[in-house]
Formats: sequence, structure tokens, C-alpha cells
Amino acid sequence: MSHIKINEKIKSFNKSLTIEGDKSLSIRWALLSSQSNSKSKSYNLLLSEDVISTLNCLKKLGVKVKIHKNFCEINGVGLNGFKYKKGLTLNAGNSGTLGRLIMGLLVHSKKDTIIKGDKSLSKRDFLRVVSPLKKFGAKIRTRSGKLPIRICGTDDAKPIKYQELRGSAQCKSSVMLAALNTNGETIIKAKKSRNHSELLFKHLKLPIKIKKKRNYDLIKIRGKNRIPQLNYKIPSDISSGAFFIVLTALSKNSKLKIKNVNINSSRTGILNILKMMGIKISKKNVRNYKGEKIADLIIKSSKEIKSINCPSKLNSASIDEFLLIFLLAAKARGISYFKNLSELNHKESPRLIWGSKILNKLGIKNIVKNGNIKIFGNPDINVDKKIIIKDFMKDHRVFMTCVVAALTFGGKWSIKDKESINTSFPTFLKKMSNLGAKIV
Repeated sequence: MSHIKINEKIKSFNKSLTIEGDKSLSIRWALLSSQSNSKSKSYNLLLSEDVISTLNCLKKLGVKVKIHKNFCEINGVGLNGFKYKKGLTLNAGNSGTLGRLIMGLLVHSKKDTIIKGDKSLSKRDFLRVVSPLKKFGAKIRTRSGKLPIRICGTDDAKPIKYQELRGSAQCKSSVMLAALNTNGETIIKAKKSRNHSELLFKHLKLPIKIKKKRNYDLIKIRGKNRIPQLNYKIPSDISSGAFFIVLTALSKNSKLKIKNVNINSSRTGILNILKMMGIKISKKNVRNYKGEKIADLIIKSSKEIKSINCPSKLNSASIDEFLLIFLLAAKARGISYFKNLSELNHKESPRLIWGSKILNKLGIKNIVKNGNIKIFGNPDINVDKKIIIKDFMKDHRVFMTCVVAALTFGGKWSIKDKESINTSFPTFLKKMSNLGAKIV
């Protein structure tokens, strides 16, 4: 059965929870390890469809990958060491991170490679990486900037100057990977975004220099380098943990501890926003691991949620969590404002549009205009009707957000395409059930 039913709210809970490894770091670990001249091991690797797609693509490119009981091992082939036949097709599945980042590694391969994806990924914009990668000397063919894409690299890639204006960590990281195998210095002026790639480069002692400016980062990378092994214990994914953070905040008399969460400042916009809305979140056992900050998070339910005029500077650091934040705004006292969120409509589904649809189904007035959304909160929200969620392009975050809404606001919900969670969080429903949620 590909749909679930939820007919009652979750009861109060006081629990401790561990979330699987961070998806962004899992994919980056695999790609960088493939370029090493040594064997690399990863513990707590997220074995979701997106990461499995990454490992399968690497295997097709001649990289040896072994998944053991407690770890994954990759035998790297070195920079530009992929071995495969001309005309190879790589399937990125639903993963924009994989599709865009692996193109950066293929800039240096002179064999034609075709990259394709599923129905959702094939609707997303790839021109944003095609344009800078062409500057390195790669020949790239695409129809309207969408997948499938044919890429033929060059063995004489030139360093480039690139200005990233969207705040896209995927675009920035793709160019960073391409820069590794050039003879010279690539300069990237990048709008603030997730910095996992930069931290991994620093940990590996690759020649990267970063100057942090007020509105952008200036990144300089010198090419022609060997990459050492990357043994890594992947911290828990805050984007996955966010569903349980918001569930706890919206539930009555509840408390939750989530262990070993990656609280990288480029990812924790949701924590800042929730605190501004009056949600009680504390950090314990804070430590640094290979450049990433990790902590145990303790969340308590909130009796009153404050409305917010959300600062746009927090958008990048919370871009994957806005559907959940909209749920908090739905129960806030007053009107909440969120601005400059057009980028949400370039995700797996048009998420800003879907955020508005979910609010409409909850009976919450909202206005969407020019990438902004105004939400008229109702602290007494209590849903008592049938709600059907379907045709959301199998966007995992739409599915999981609706589960949180059903368990906290009430109503009789039927949510289609439960297999969508396999792209990022296969154990999501099981963990919800462990907290006491009744899902059939």
C-alpha cells in the first residue's frame, strides 16, 4: 500500500532519539572518497535512495564500493581516475546534490557521459551548473537546461572565476570539485550557503582559502592535488531531525532529545527561527568533529508560539525546513511574514506553492505573492475533517510535513506516496511510531 492514514493526534511523549547520517555529508563523503588514492571508510552513512544512487553511479565509473554491516568502504581511484566506456548513462534518481556535484567531477573526463534522473529531478534547473562548468572547457548538451544532460570533459581544464548568486551549495560545490583538477587557481564569489564542502576540503588539507565577507564568501582553490583518505563518522541530519523538533514543539506536554546532530551554522537557521518564535531548544554535549559542530538537542513543547517577521538572511540556512516552519506559523498568535522564498519552488516540488496548499487544507489563511508568504496564525487550530494529500511529485519533505501536521493538528488524513521518504529518511515512519504515533 503506497499511502498511509492518520486519524488521531500523537499523545504526550518524553523520549530520546537518534537520526541517521546527514544526507549532504553522506553524498559528499562518497564523491570525495572516490577521488582519493586510498581506501576510505564511513560510519553512520545514510543508506537512503539518494545515497545509494551516488554509490551506484560511482560503481559504474569504476570505483570499488563495499557496504559492510557497520560501515561503507570506498577504494578511491584518484583525481580523474574514473574508468568506464564512452556513452555511459548515470542515473541520479531524485538527487539534485548528486546530479550537480558529479558533473563537477566529470569535467575532466573526455568520454561522453549522460546524466539522467527521475521525473521530479528532470524538471529541475541544471543550467545553474552547466554555465560555470562549460567555462572549465567541458562540452555540455542539454534541452532547456534540464536532464538528461550529455557531458564531455577536457584533459586541459582551465581555472575559472565564478559568481554564485543564488545561495546554492550544490552549484558552489560542483565548481569546487571541478577546480580540484585544474592547473591554476579558481576563484568563487559565493552567496552564503551550506559550507560542508569547504569544511571537508579544509579537513583534507586541500589548498583552499576562504575569506568571509558580510554577504558572500570568497573561495580560492588551487588545482592538481592528491586527495588523502577520508574516514568519517557521519553526524545526524538536522534536516531529518527537524520533523521531530517541530512535532515536539507542536505537541502537548512533550520532550525530546535528539543525539549527535550536525549543528553546522549554515544549516541551523531553523533553530534560530524557532527560538524567535518562542520554542524551547537547548544544546548539550557540544563538540567539534572534523570541522563540523555536533550536539545533542533537547526540545520541549511550547504553550504559546510567537508570530515572526522572518529575516531573509536566515533563508539559506533553513531552506529545507520552511514547510515545517509554516506549520509553526499556522499555530502562532498573529501574522507571520516570510520573504524571498522563490528558491523553494525549484526543489523536488514547488514547495512554496505546496506550503500554501497545506495551510489551506488546515484552514489557515495565507497569501503568496512574488516569492513571499504571509500566514495568519490561529493558536486554537484544531482540524476536524478529512484531508487527502496527493500529486506532490513524491517530494519527501511534503509527505513528512503532512505527517507532522496530521499528528499535531488532528483530522483524518490520507497521505499518498509513502515510498517518497526512501530518498532521504527511510526509517521516518518507524521512528514516528516509536514515539507513539498511530499510523496505518
